[in-house]
Amino acid sequence: MLKVGEKAPDFELYDIDLKLRTLGEFNEKPVILAFYPGAFTSVCQKEMCTFRDSLSKFNQFNAQIIGISVDGPFANKAFAQQNMLNFPILCDFERKVSKNYGGLHENFAGIKGYSVAKRSVFVLNKKGEIAYMWISEDPGKEPIYSEIEQILKSLN
Repeated sequence: MLKVGEKAPDFELYDIDLKLRTLGEFNEKPVILAFYPGAFTSVCQKEMCTFRDSLSKFNQFNAQIIGISVDGPFANKAFAQQNMLNFPILCDFERKVSKNYGGLHENFAGIKGYSVAKRSVFVLNKKGEIAYMWISEDPGKEPIYSEIEQILKSLN
């Protein structure tokens, strides 16, 4: 399990345009990694739209938001376009990064063998260290956005 103060593990995932992206691309600025269980679900939509609507707040801290789900690039692209998400959405369809960070909900929604990322948020400082982490066992629970903002303020 990851801990606050540790270096966040780098990863390589496809974005919605089929471009491989790494966490290392976003060095030198605070990063918000927002793992969400699935595109086109009501709570995930609300969460990602809240991050979209908070972008101007986060920009004052030079922070980069990155959304990550286990959905493939095609579903995530449609989700990003429908919700006008203007930050990178990455596709962890192999579920390796989600498992390494916040973990997985196994047999999600009672579907045997179907796993999704636990809703979780990691704020990384400019050195790539975990400054804040929030992991929910309840996929219907949204992160505490005010805590994320407070952590970003403290990093500047």
